Amino acid sequence: MLSLYRNAFGGLSRQVWLLALVMLINRSGGMVVAFLTLYLTQKLGFSITDAGFVMVAFGIGSICGTFLGGKLTDWIGYFPVQLFSLFLGGIMFLLLSQTQNYYVFCTLVFFLSAFGEAYRPANTASIADFSTPETFTRSVSLIRLAINIGWSIGPAIGGFLASRDYTLLFWADGLTNIGAAVLVFVFLRTSRQKRADIKANKVEIDSMNSAYRDRKNWIFLVFTTMYAIAFFQLFTIGPVFYKQVCALSEIQIGYILGLNGLIVAMVEMILVYKIEGKFEKLYLISFGVSLVVVNYIIFLFSHSYVWLIIGILFATFSEIFAMPFMNAFSIGRSKPHNRGQYSALHSMTWSIAQISAPLIGTQTIAHFGFDTLWYILGSFGVVSAIGFVWLKRVKN
Repeated sequence: MLSLYRNAFGGLSRQVWLLALVMLINRSGGMVVAFLTLYLTQKLGFSITDAGFVMVAFGIGSICGTFLGGKLTDWIGYFPVQLFSLFLGGIMFLLLSQTQNYYVFCTLVFFLSAFGEAYRPANTASIADFSTPETFTRSVSLIRLAINIGWSIGPAIGGFLASRDYTLLFWADGLTNIGAAVLVFVFLRTSRQKRADIKANKVEIDSMNSAYRDRKNWIFLVFTTMYAIAFFQLFTIGPVFYKQVCALSEIQIGYILGLNGLIVAMVEMILVYKIEGKFEKLYLISFGVSLVVVNYIIFLFSHSYVWLIIGILFATFSEIFAMPFMNAFSIGRSKPHNRGQYSALHSMTWSIAQISAPLIGTQTIAHFGFDTLWYILGSFGVVSAIGFVWLKRVKN
């Protein structure tokens, strides 16, 4: 077993490990988004519909930030984008902790998301730059490992803090963001791209085909977005369902969400190491997507704590099989000159989900109830799973 872990984690560059450390610190403070809907409805007294529109503002900011982050990554390099994204995002969290006006809150959430999501394409581009084609998927999984260890810590601590004072969540997120920015500046500034390489990228971007003309990638992004909408609901509408319908406490909700990150941290790297290259990426993605459907079937038929834990296990293995290979498929179609574009487009699928998932979720709940929402999301998962298998037949 020790040899298996050593092989799974071996061969990755020092810079990738530093990126993972930055992500671990950053995501250990990842509490606000998981509890934001509850904060808006329980603490600030907003309606479930108003909370949905706040999440829409978050999603719009995410799309804008991701698009801009991808552009800036190709034009000025991934180091300054990562640095300022983390630092300014931390400042936004601190400002939000002092805000109760609905319209000001929506505005700040937009900028918080824009600054925060600009980090994602820059981070993916830097992983590709610090990896070989053979180690890229495992490098992505290492970053996801850091995210999920942080995610297992963050919501569990977040549930504890929320039971005392919701504003503590914003301070925890803000300070960890700023701390991550300091680490990027101290440890990664010597690894940033050379200006000559960035200048060459500008010429290639202007003279060669861009990611926006890749037809197969666009089809891939459509099915990825459907899956993202289905998966993202677990961490936006899911906590509301756990609280209102299943009558769980904030601490129990934190444990369920934290279990997701813990399982990913224990299993993903080994699983990716064992199956990478043995199966077609699109088939692995399709299998992973199908697993999230099981979680929504459980939501329909049981509200017990034990069954909800079983449901989150299926959702967890869904992301373990799907997400690392989604990243690998997308970046595998890129070239150094347009890697920021491909990273941005892939990241934008999750940004679109951040807009549409809360809007679909809150409006469906308000008019038709939770069960109807679970049927809709399950259908998204089924269509997406079939779509990824079909995509294998589409020519490049």
